[in-house]
Amino acid sequence: MFEVIGERINTSRKKVQAAVAERDADYIVDDVKQQLAAGADYIDVNAGARIGHETEDMQWLIDTIQPIATVPLCLDSPDPAVLEMAFQMVEAEPMINSISLETDRLGAMLPFLEGKACKVIALCMDDAGMPASSDDIIGRAVKLVEELNRVGIKTESIYIDPLVQPISTDSNKGVMVLDAVRGIKKNFPEVHITGGLSNISYGLPQRRIINRTFVGLMMDAGMDSAIIDPLDQAIMATIKTADMLLGHDNFCGGYLKGVRSGAIKS
Repeated sequence: MFEVIGERINTSRKKVQAAVAERDADYIVDDVKQQLAAGADYIDVNAGARIGHETEDMQWLIDTIQPIATVPLCLDSPDPAVLEMAFQMVEAEPMINSISLETDRLGAMLPFLEGKACKVIALCMDDAGMPASSDDIIGRAVKLVEELNRVGIKTESIYIDPLVQPISTDSNKGVMVLDAVRGIKKNFPEVHITGGLSNISYGLPQRRIINRTFVGLMMDAGMDSAIIDPLDQAIMATIKTADMLLGHDNFCGGYLKGVRSGAIKS
């Protein structure tokens, strides 16, 4: 089944940043409970926006969220020291967001990840910047899997982010990433595909219909996870329906549950 990484607890969002600064636990708890009720499989926790406060903000967020979280946390930071602190705090095996092939980030993150029991989001970004072709994405994915395997991260614990780019700048960007996902899954059937989807619609009107259509195409290509807002009922309904149509929903149970709850409706 498709895994949803709930993206809402991020201090780059003004309301979340204000709640964290004021230590408003009620706001954070309410938001997390809504994400859980909507079907989030992981809760992403990012405290990086308040410069100089990330460590204590991340600590407070984990202390606030963990007692009511019924799913694992996705620890989101570019700073290995913050991640080490957060990793020691969590009870369930977490997801780490993220690593890339950029020299500085790779060199800092690999020692942190070595020997850890965790899932890892790996971005297809290197020192040359964004990938320019499907072969470029696939080549970077191969390197990421090799590097992570080398420090003990199993292939089935790796979530490759192929880096979706706006189709408004190049009409081939959608096909490029779809072909790349198929290629990655051909090379590594056990690897997961994740990432943000909304970049595809950047600069275009009626973005939600683009995003909803695109997630179905990406799921058909092999995407089995996404970093999204689970409170977006339309895209969650699309995901549940596509899961059923792709044969991932035994006896249509997830779909029927969604219809009964009112989460899926025409």
